[in-house]
Amino acid sequence: MKPRIIARLDIKNDHVIKGIHLEGLRKVGAPKELAKKYYDMGVDEILFIDPVASLYQRNSLFQTLKEASEEVFIPLTIGGGLRSVEDVSRALDSGADKISINTAALKNPNLISETARIYGSQCVVISIEAKKNPSMPCGYEAYNENGRNKTQKDVLEWTREVQALGAGEVLLTSIDQEGTKKGFDLDLCKLVNQGTSLPVLASGGCGKQEHLDQLTKHCSISGVVLASALHYELFEIISEHRS
Repeated sequence: MKPRIIARLDIKNDHVIKGIHLEGLRKVGAPKELAKKYYDMGVDEILFIDPVASLYQRNSLFQTLKEASEEVFIPLTIGGGLRSVEDVSRALDSGADKISINTAALKNPNLISETARIYGSQCVVISIEAKKNPSMPCGYEAYNENGRNKTQKDVLEWTREVQALGAGEVLLTSIDQEGTKKGFDLDLCKLVNQGTSLPVLASGGCGKQEHLDQLTKHCSISGVVLASALHYELFEIISEHRS
C-alpha cells in the first residue's frame, strides 16, 4: 500500500511560509486557498503548523483551521502552541481530526497520555524534529522550538517513549534535509520506522518524484509530508487514495 500524501502548511501571521532547515522563512500563499487547492489536487490529509507558536507562547491557528474545514473534507491536523488538554479540546472543536505536539510533549509527557486517554491515540501525533548527532545512541538528536533547541533526547528512544505513553503517530522531520529538495533522510526514516510500531510520517527534503520512489522502495512508511514540492509545483502529485 502506498503512503498517504500529506500537505504541510507552515503558517505565520496568516501566511503560509517555507524555509530551509526550518530557517529563512518566506511567504508562499494564503492558508485557506492553499488548503483548498491541495484538497482539490487529491492529497489525503493536511497539516497546519504554526512553527513559532511555542516560542511565542501562542496558539493562533484555530480560526484558520475552522475556515479551512468548511471547504476541505479530509483529515486535518493542527500543531503549534498546544500546551494543555484544553488547547487540544479547542483544536478539535475548531475542525481538527488530530493534533501534533513537540515542545509541549517534551516538557510534559503526561500530556500525551492524558490526551490519548480522553480522545484516543489516533488523535495524538508527536512531531519529532531530528538532526544528525553522532554522540546519540541512534545517531540522531531530537530538537524542539522549530529546530532551534537541542533536547539531548535520542530520537529512537524518544519515539519508543511516546509510543508507550499512547501516541498514535509520529511526524518525523529531518532538519538536515528540510527545505533542501535533495531527498529524504532514508537512514533516519528506516531507523524510526523499523524501531517502532507507530505509523511514521516522513517530512523533509522531497524535491522530485524520484525522492518519493526512493523512500517507498526502502521504507514502508505510512505517510509522506510535502511542502516545497506542493508550493512550488515541483512535480505532479496525485494521490491514488482519492484519484
